[in-house]
Amino acid sequence: MGKLGSRYLNLAGALACTAMMAYALYAEHKLLLTPCPMCVFQRLATVALGIVFLVAAIQNPSGWGRRVSAAGILLAAGAGISVAGWHVWLQNLPADEVPACGPGFDYIIDSFPLLDALKVIFSGSGECAEIDWLFLGLTMPAWVAICFVCLLTYGLWVNLRRTGPDNALA
Repeated sequence: MGKLGSRYLNLAGALACTAMMAYALYAEHKLLLTPCPMCVFQRLATVALGIVFLVAAIQNPSGWGRRVSAAGILLAAGAGISVAGWHVWLQNLPADEVPACGPGFDYIIDSFPLLDALKVIFSGSGECAEIDWLFLGLTMPAWVAICFVCLLTYGLWVNLRRTGPDNALA
């Protein structure tokens, strides 16, 4: 049995991102966990990463195109790791250091210029520090960060590994 080609491996990355978003929507609509502003940005990074994987699967690039795909994966996953990491940090602050609850995501985006809105969102709020979901002792943002690290490693391996006539499929 031959090795899987980059097209199929990138498609698997896109499907993993789709599964992450499916669970996020399940958690929101069935478990009634309202996403905080930082959760929304993690979702945007997940969608962006899925799109990069999907484009790489459709195009099945070679040469420098694979490096471009790897760079896109690095940017999207890096953004996701950064936001999720910041969120985990906020959740682990002592109670007396947690920022006060602020306005909701929609209000912030509608009321402030983009750079000011981002500053307000990333300064965090009490809402972002709440822990209302755990699995194996880790919060959802911690699991999202782990998923991003895994998908980053996987995506770089898929798109930067050497391929030759022995292991390249159409």
